[in-house]
Amino acid sequence: MTEYRIDDLARVAGTTTRNVRGYQDRGLLPRPFRRGRVAIYTDAHVARLKVINDLLKRGFTIRHIGDFLTGVARGDDLTDVLGLREVVSERWSTTRPTIVSADELAEMLHTTDPDHLRRLTEFGLIRPEPGDDGPRSYVIRDPETVAGYGRLVALGITLSDLLDVHAELDRAMDAAANTLISAGRRMVTTGHSDGWIPQTSEESSEATRLLTELRRSGQVSAHNALDRALDRDMARQLADYLDAARESGHDPDHNPTAATDPSAGE
Repeated sequence: MTEYRIDDLARVAGTTTRNVRGYQDRGLLPRPFRRGRVAIYTDAHVARLKVINDLLKRGFTIRHIGDFLTGVARGDDLTDVLGLREVVSERWSTTRPTIVSADELAEMLHTTDPDHLRRLTEFGLIRPEPGDDGPRSYVIRDPETVAGYGRLVALGITLSDLLDVHAELDRAMDAAANTLISAGRRMVTTGHSDGWIPQTSEESSEATRLLTELRRSGQVSAHNALDRALDRDMARQLADYLDAARESGHDPDHNPTAATDPSAGE
């Protein structure tokens, strides 16, 4: 375990001795242990100071940081601990990007067409990593979607058609997201004017709890609503398809296997 005196601690952690003492006085930093008259700090103090510095850079106040550290020590849910700013800025998308070579991407999607790669980039599905003579690798920002498109291309569907569908779906999702986020914005500012900012810790805590629950409920509601819509449209379009088959002289209820297999009626 590395040991530091206060000057060394401040230098390693990127702060000042005055800040170290101030954080100790506010209870943000544990007191050092003493060897005689000398105060000794450890790597745990360095780690705590780096957390404090990071939170300060992200706009949190000393009071918020104190609440954060106290909440972590209690084992509280991080979403509740970090407060309003973190809830608002936390990303909804949780996909984990991967990096592949240009050859690997071409093999996955069965294409090297520059137009396909351009559209994939515009949709935010991939990001080219510049090289001296063009991209040598790509960040796949949505691996599940890209892999799914690759499997569909292998089954005979053109990537151009898939990307056309993707564009339509993106527009529909933008509209759904606007509906959800706008509703949350109205609910948070109920009783206040648009652009209202919490002025007290109680107001901030209340807004944080509301946004957190809106986020959870919104994700579940949107996901389940899409599943129900898919069920409804699948049933509708299947009925239309079978009607079209009958009108064209095909009997969708006819089983050719039953007519040729003697065992089918047993």
